[in-house]
Amino acid sequence: MIAQPIAALTYKHSHGRRRARRIFDAAVATIALLAAAPVLALACAGILIEDGGPIFFKQQRAGRFERLFTIYKLRTMRTADCVDRSSPSTAGDPRVTRIGRILRKTSIDELPQLINVIRGDMTLVGPRPEMPLMIERYESWQHMRHLVTPGLTCIWQTTSRSDIPLHRPEATALDLDYIRNASPKLDGALLAQTVVSVLRFKGAY
Repeated sequence: MIAQPIAALTYKHSHGRRRARRIFDAAVATIALLAAAPVLALACAGILIEDGGPIFFKQQRAGRFERLFTIYKLRTMRTADCVDRSSPSTAGDPRVTRIGRILRKTSIDELPQLINVIRGDMTLVGPRPEMPLMIERYESWQHMRHLVTPGLTCIWQTTSRSDIPLHRPEATALDLDYIRNASPKLDGALLAQTVVSVLRFKGAY
């Protein structure tokens, strides 16, 4: 991967368009969160019934300009294993609980990130937020992915989630492609592909 000049990766949206996107993201995330409330309630009950531990998993992630924020997920791993380590990437990971396997396979565990979108920590479409300890492994050019707000889904999420670890240069290259070509049309296409992937349980462990 050849590093591109930062100027070439500047987000093309005007301030007004970014503001409009922020309003759109918050509105869609709020509606989606309300619609998902029954599913979330059942998932929370399942977590409590299985081991009685915390319902939510909270972790520090790097946002725009590498500012740290707390990301929210439903807890899918045993409490003792909820630390800053790589996420499960195989179906048989022993850290994952029984209910956790279902939540991860269906991507229901990701729904609380809609709260992050409402808060403005994340957007609907953008590079997936990475753990600080993984960013320490980055080559210098990879930090350019933090020029934009991280998102719920992205090109990597829809095409390479199960094949390429997020911290790898190949994944960053996809993020930079998104930043260069960001548009409402591309965002709409990625959201549609994400829905299809979720319904097909594609790339989720």
